[in-house]
Amino acid sequence: MKSGVTTEDAFLHAIEVHSVAELQAVLDAGLDPQAPVHGKSPVTWLTEMYFRSDNFPACLRLLLNRGGLLDDPVLAPVLLDDAEALKAALRADPSLIEHRTTMVSTFTPLVGASLLHVAAEYGNLKAARVLVEMGADVDARAAVDDYGLNGHTSLFHTVNSNDNRSAPILLLLLEAGAKSDVRLQGITWGKGFEWETTLFDVTPISYAQMGLLPQVHRRERDIYGNIRLLLEASGRSVPPLENVPNRYLAT
Repeated sequence: MKSGVTTEDAFLHAIEVHSVAELQAVLDAGLDPQAPVHGKSPVTWLTEMYFRSDNFPACLRLLLNRGGLLDDPVLAPVLLDDAEALKAALRADPSLIEHRTTMVSTFTPLVGASLLHVAAEYGNLKAARVLVEMGADVDARAAVDDYGLNGHTSLFHTVNSNDNRSAPILLLLLEAGAKSDVRLQGITWGKGFEWETTLFDVTPISYAQMGLLPQVHRRERDIYGNIRLLLEASGRSVPPLENVPNRYLAT
């Protein structure tokens, strides 16, 4: 670690960029994977971080192998994107296909969420595919809050994901028959974070369009590509989209 950088700061940087090498160095330097860092466990910091990448499972596995703990251990094979471990768990206990969990989510809420919601939020395609193949309900709803908000399906986690990481799961869900015209009273994106945004009268299509808001930081081409897929899945015609990305916004 660089001179003057604390172990805690080095840890936060490692998980912010999903650097397995940096995380291992921090653990080797003495970071306790069970001790809170600024009030939260190292595993919780990782799962709540806004970045999504193929290195997330490797970072999580490293923390777990060193003694870190998930609040809900059932989630381990889903978050690790470990298809074989997930299959084994579901075969040993088929009721897990109905398991519900609650965890802080940087983007789309994970409150009363199914395993498929979790896989979709983190862009873990292998886990999502196993869940669909083993009978997960692609239209299962998450919990509704006291104001009637949320109650979304897994599809909502895929339509405006970080770096469009969950687009392959969007396709998987649509191919499995997920409804693209589900309508919600509203949904709160980024609950509890600085970018928290509540939208009302939401469908997967309108929620995809939320990705065009400046606080979401998504690419226009990705968003409109997802909208096209959703329109086609609902049997609607797709008009020409000739101004994507928007020329007025070009710098």
